[in-house]
Amino acid sequence: MASTGSNNKLIILAMALGLLMSSLDNTIVASCVNKISEDFNIFDKVSWVFTAYMLAATSTMLVFGKMSDLFGRKMFYMIGIGLFLLGSALCGVAQSADQLIWFRVIQGIGSGALFPISFTIIYTIFKDPKDAAKMSGVFGAIFGLSSVAGPQLGSFIAEHMGWRWNFYINVPIGLASMIVLMIALKETRSDRKPKIDYLGTLFLMMTTISLMLALEWGGKDYAWNSWQVIGLFVTSAVIGTLFILVELRAAEPVLPLGIFKNKMVLGTSILCFCQGVIMFSAITYLPSFTIGVLGHTNSNGVLTPMMASLIVGAMLFGFLQSKFAFRTLMLFTMLMTIIVASLLANVGPDASSGFMIVLMILLGLGAVGPLMSVAQSAIAANVDPKYMGVSSSIVGFWRNIGGILGASIMATIVNGNLTRLISDGAEQAGIPADKISTLANPELLMRAGGEMEPHIRRFLQESLSTAINHGFILSICVGGLGFVTAIFVGKSRLTSVKNQPTAASHV
Repeated sequence: MASTGSNNKLIILAMALGLLMSSLDNTIVASCVNKISEDFNIFDKVSWVFTAYMLAATSTMLVFGKMSDLFGRKMFYMIGIGLFLLGSALCGVAQSADQLIWFRVIQGIGSGALFPISFTIIYTIFKDPKDAAKMSGVFGAIFGLSSVAGPQLGSFIAEHMGWRWNFYINVPIGLASMIVLMIALKETRSDRKPKIDYLGTLFLMMTTISLMLALEWGGKDYAWNSWQVIGLFVTSAVIGTLFILVELRAAEPVLPLGIFKNKMVLGTSILCFCQGVIMFSAITYLPSFTIGVLGHTNSNGVLTPMMASLIVGAMLFGFLQSKFAFRTLMLFTMLMTIIVASLLANVGPDASSGFMIVLMILLGLGAVGPLMSVAQSAIAANVDPKYMGVSSSIVGFWRNIGGILGASIMATIVNGNLTRLISDGAEQAGIPADKISTLANPELLMRAGGEMEPHIRRFLQESLSTAINHGFILSICVGGLGFVTAIFVGKSRLTSVKNQPTAASHV
């Protein structure tokens, strides 16, 4: 892949647009789901609007990363963004719930290519790994921004233009990205004909989808000990074992297992998993806490400071990578995760807005933001350049898996604790037994808290606060796991990297 300095700026712009568009999409849709439900009457299927996208994106991410290593970054970036735009346009004109869900699958497949290949191109066009690391900080900030800003932007668009424009808005952004990259990025072709690992690809996707469905449904649609969830876990384990056996023998494995022999690659994968747990848990339950417990009219006052500090954290640590070893930065972010999660596990209904803002700044700046850039650089610095695509995919893959697991287990903890707390205190609070199941729903306080009798509202606020506090104990444990992992990742740093991918690297 070759590029000039002036072209680099255009390439960065193109990929920034593509990354913003794809990472924004899942959160932007979350904010207009009620309007979609009303139009299509799909209250029973609404979760599939998100699940279909996440399943498609996560299960294809590693595959696209590998394909870009074999056949070229530009080709598969174009394929990815083309599929994403096709899916977006189709979602905008969907006439039924089933159509919307299937079109979201097309979108998700495209998204699976955009995230890893964007970072891969960055590490390929910059000769100096420190420059690439700084730019990864900017890209990490874009990803973080979209994760938190999406709901607010989506609400505005749905309210003033209609929910379909949350999909249509992708089309001009994506076309601009495609056109700019088509002109600016030149790449060389391989003389050899790559061998595609078809069986490994199939097993990888089956394993991922089975695991994600089990995590998504467990404790919500089905009990954790139901035959459906256990069956999915068993399927994932069996096919996952077959996948490993196939990869050990494949000429060009879709996931080269040898890269995990490097302590930094293995450790960073675990840390990305941990980051996903706390990030998704926070994004899922902080709005419930802010509105349902603290009584705010919306969650912007909490999420906006988190969003701003997350962006600063990603960019700041992108620069700090040239000064400190990866392990030092990782230990800091995991320590901050433990501290912030401990505070979240103890914050009560009387918390002031100032305290919550400080807490959110610590969460974004110290616990979530840093790994947005550090993780990509740490893995890129420790793999053979020929595996750059698949290694960039690993970060997003494990973050998504951790996010789904974290949100699912936390939902089980919060819902279980909330039901128990309300059941135990219902008689004293004057709540009839037949109303307990209705009141044990976090959404109720968010929607109708102002219509309740003050003593019942206060009782429910305290119950929900305690239930969410208990949920964040999971993040404390995960932060501890991450901290211990970071101790053993080795002393790798940017200045000691050998065999850098250069601007003239072959792809």
